[in-house]
Amino acid sequence: MTKLGAKREIKQERAAKTRVDILQASIELFARRGILATTMNELAKAIKMTPGALYWHFPTKEDLLLAAMEELHQRFIGEFTEVLTEGRAWSAKRQLMAFLQRTRSFLRYQPQNGIFFAMLAAEAPNNNERIAGPLRDMLGLYIQVLAGICRYGQKKGEFRADFKPDAFAHALLSGHMGIIVHQQLAKDVVTYDGMCDALEVPLLAGLEARPAA
Repeated sequence: MTKLGAKREIKQERAAKTRVDILQASIELFARRGILATTMNELAKAIKMTPGALYWHFPTKEDLLLAAMEELHQRFIGEFTEVLTEGRAWSAKRQLMAFLQRTRSFLRYQPQNGIFFAMLAAEAPNNNERIAGPLRDMLGLYIQVLAGICRYGQKKGEFRADFKPDAFAHALLSGHMGIIVHQQLAKDVVTYDGMCDALEVPLLAGLEARPAA
């Protein structure tokens, strides 16, 4: 590799790292202060950058939000490689438990990830369709996976037939988004895992197909 090529690669690596650092800091600040209340100037100050440097990476706040969404989306999808590959041979209950366990793992030590999505879900639909549309698409993918697991369980006779998989998947996903927000308020009296158990243990038991009378 030529010296010029090496320098270009180093610059590209630094730019990529700077971009990731900006996105992580932005996710944390948006989760603390809210999407609408946080300005680009405040973000620049928090990241210790000039506003001009921040705008060079992300020309608008919407561009920054979309990039942050995609960054978290790729991280989240990475948690499910096993479930989406060899996990297809598992029972429906095992697939669903694996999905829930990986969701917990993703949010337990980085609650700002879930809070960021929850903030977007609360604020974007009535304020910014450019953000709301991609957010629906991303969350829709998770809904599709959950609903698919449920339909598979119904087809195999593992899960009861008297519930709608799509509605269930929406309810389950929104329940987890609500948990991660509420637990920040009630962290002195309840743990994140405790709240997840309270939701998931009776839920999984209630899904199981009832034996014929």
